[in-house]
Amino acid sequence: MTAPPLVRLDRAGKRYGNIIALREVSMEVGAGEVTCVLGDNGAGKSTLIKIIAGLHQHDTGTYEVEGEPVRFTSPRDALARGIATVYQDLAVVPLMPVWRNFFLGSEVRKGRGPFSRLDVNYMRKTTKAELAAMGIDLRDVDQPIGTLSGGERQCVAIARAVYFGAKVLILDEPTAALGVKQAGVVLRYIVQARERGLGVVFITHNPHHAYPVGDRFLILNRGRSIGYHTKDEITREDLTTLMAGGAELEELTHKLERTTPTPERNPT
Repeated sequence: MTAPPLVRLDRAGKRYGNIIALREVSMEVGAGEVTCVLGDNGAGKSTLIKIIAGLHQHDTGTYEVEGEPVRFTSPRDALARGIATVYQDLAVVPLMPVWRNFFLGSEVRKGRGPFSRLDVNYMRKTTKAELAAMGIDLRDVDQPIGTLSGGERQCVAIARAVYFGAKVLILDEPTAALGVKQAGVVLRYIVQARERGLGVVFITHNPHHAYPVGDRFLILNRGRSIGYHTKDEITREDLTTLMAGGAELEELTHKLERTTPTPERNPT
């Protein structure tokens, strides 16, 4: 018997007053799969994240986790079911060491009562081991996390979510503010998470980042799905065309070609 997907939305919708933010969107995330959600600003990506992460509830349709209908009331509910979200503006303390940020809010202590204290040695060793397991080789986990590159900080956040039991990892535009090299670093660790059996939801507006790592692709435009494909159903070029507006872009190109004046030749 085939296991149900880790996350499944069926015709999910969300309304804020008179504004329809999401309309009849369906998608699923399986274990060991990357589902890419693509769209420009205002496409509905943020609303979709908030529903999956438990920040907001869907108004229509269904939301299932491992085959069970759910209606989360907070991100804590989603986290308890193994759904972790890594936002673009990472919640880190730049001057604290990497290991302190790794265990931030979940510090390990030893001893009891008035003799209780942080188990610094355990947290240092665990942080280094977990980062190494994800292929992240840091020379010193005592260095302030603010000294790491943007891509490295994203990767620490991914490793942290994996360590604390995430089954589904939602990544909110992790490569948006990064250069080519650092974006490549993050994409490599997305593949690492997939290979460890996690389901990954990769939110992006860049089809060139999505296509190499994605298994499924959901393209949103103004709160609607304009395409939902597995990798063998769509090429990178088709994905880029859908993202760019497809027929709308082609029509605009024709209009611009018709309205652009022909340069006058200089009389000889």
